[in-house]
Amino acid sequence: MSSQEALPRLNRTLAFSGATPPVRIVHLGLGAFHRSHQAWYTQHAGDAGEWGIAAFTGRRPNAATALAAQDGLFTVVERSGSGDTFEVVGSIVQAIDGADVGTLVELVSAPATAVITLTITEAAYGPGATDLPLLASGKEPTTPMGRLVAGLAARKKNDAGPLAVVSCDNLSDNGNVARKAVLSLAGEFDAGLAEWIEANISFVSTSVDRITPRTTPDDIALVASSCGYQDDAPVVTEPFHNWILSGNFPAGRPQWEDAGAVFVDDIEPYENRKLWLLNGAHSILAYAGLVRGHATVAEALADSVCREAVEEFWDEAGKHLTAPDLHIAEYRAALLERFGNSRIAHHLSQIAADGTTKLRMRAVPVLLAERSAGRTGRGAAGMIAAWAACLAVKPDLQDPLSAEVRAANALTGEPRTAALLRLIGPELATEPQLVSLVHGLQDRFAAATTHASH
Repeated sequence: MSSQEALPRLNRTLAFSGATPPVRIVHLGLGAFHRSHQAWYTQHAGDAGEWGIAAFTGRRPNAATALAAQDGLFTVVERSGSGDTFEVVGSIVQAIDGADVGTLVELVSAPATAVITLTITEAAYGPGATDLPLLASGKEPTTPMGRLVAGLAARKKNDAGPLAVVSCDNLSDNGNVARKAVLSLAGEFDAGLAEWIEANISFVSTSVDRITPRTTPDDIALVASSCGYQDDAPVVTEPFHNWILSGNFPAGRPQWEDAGAVFVDDIEPYENRKLWLLNGAHSILAYAGLVRGHATVAEALADSVCREAVEEFWDEAGKHLTAPDLHIAEYRAALLERFGNSRIAHHLSQIAADGTTKLRMRAVPVLLAERSAGRTGRGAAGMIAAWAACLAVKPDLQDPLSAEVRAANALTGEPRTAALLRLIGPELATEPQLVSLVHGLQDRFAAATTHASH
């Protein structure tokens, strides 16, 4: 038996005294980010003792298996350039396999449940047509949207009252995107259900921000040696955290503002700042960095080719971020510091997934705004070019349109570039000058591959 295995396993008796918070929040998409962000904020709310989270996994049950063995507890490791700090978070009181739709439906339909939060990835908000026949026949749906609609149908039947659905995914106007996705599926299933949702369910938009890479075996070993217990589900994250919310909570919510959350009337400027400056830069660093032989954000940022592409895109995006209180110069400086934290190993392969969905939100709006202003949009085109260059060397990147990406990627020359552009914006592929620009910019990243630092 190793010394690590001999340690006591993290559990509620070991780490906390007092009663376990009751389930009042249901979360879909139990992963590292949810634990470092919404669960962390809930723990730090002034009324945390009143708000327990039942969190359901997405594609795989692994996180639920590990957390269930620890009473839902996990360690947040805040990693700065000067060292690590450790905190046990206990706001998740049930960790459940997402395939357990029966328990999800039961909890969503419970009168005590007041909030449903989502980190289901951008691609999961698409059409839920595959779940429609399952819902109609009384079978268990298989997608997050289908499962949410099944839960809301049970809540209506149970007359359990209103609640708030809070999207925490990187989508512009994500609350409204969630609302449209839910109502579209619900309306096809049961028009009366859609009407009830319209009248009783609020959809809250958010902007979320906290860099949280995948946990490694070394992280697990570090927690064991530093904290004296075995935790199979810690998360490592940066000290920075940000959460901006806009919308109503008809059945109440935790006092997240105690942990620094900000509630605003108009969230769009904050969403765009984050989507374009942080997430857009991440996409450039991921695609260009992978082409040039890098593995992490910090490595890619240290490469002048990648860094210049980020700065060029930021200069363009900043022209369209004009609302007061955004403090763009300070935000950019803070991002450079955060990205350069080499102790946070944020892997580019993790960021590079789902390119067609992400580029529609990160590159296309800036590109269209620049071209409408009579400019080329070279910075935004560079992000798309980095993606195209990356696909040339890594054709099997995870993507919701993987078959279409493979077909486009099999072409050559400008026809290949046009076919890839068509997947993120059909109108883009009809502009020969833009196709030529994106095509030519790919060499910016690919030509110097052999000179990339490691």
